[in-house]
Amino acid sequence: MTDPHIEDPELVERLRRGDKDALATLFAQHRERLRRMVEFRLHPRIARRIDPDDVLQDAWLDAVLRIESFAQQRDPSVYLWLRLIVGQTMIDLHRRHIGAQMRDARHEVHLGGRGGPAMSSEAISFHLSGGLTSPSNAAARAEQANLLREVLDQMDDIDREILVLRHLEELTNSEVSKLLGLQPTAASNRYVRALTRLKGLLADKPGLHDPGA
Repeated sequence: MTDPHIEDPELVERLRRGDKDALATLFAQHRERLRRMVEFRLHPRIARRIDPDDVLQDAWLDAVLRIESFAQQRDPSVYLWLRLIVGQTMIDLHRRHIGAQMRDARHEVHLGGRGGPAMSSEAISFHLSGGLTSPSNAAARAEQANLLREVLDQMDDIDREILVLRHLEELTNSEVSKLLGLQPTAASNRYVRALTRLKGLLADKPGLHDPGA
């Protein structure tokens, strides 16, 4: 199975020259990763009405229209370029369907539009709780999610975002560093500190398991 993190240099060069067939192949290669991003970051109010595949379809059309912009990218990563387009598509959807109600200074992390819609600590806790715990029913998972949300609320916005990018979206450290504008070493150190901070806070919450256990 092809590693989605490895992009064919020939296809990347063809895309740089505006080849739409190369774009289609690379979009298909990254589709599952992009869909995962949409599933995690799509606001629940919108998710009830819009399927992630519809978001990706809109992003695909936008990518075709903006294909020439790839040649202007300093970073040759096709995935990060596509992720940017998907993120902007989602931001537009949020503004159109939710408007000012989507903005919550307590829970949003501002990444200059590079990260797409920010995830609230409530949304992060819901997704992470499935991996951190093994509750036997939905009520137990909700209890775990509430405890985890309390922990996440005590963390720095960027630290939470790094955990989302690494654990939920499964980006590499190199991708995270480019996305957040950090040196790879700085991104790695920040991730380790964020994970250590999370583990320390979890240790003070009975009923929550250490994610590294």
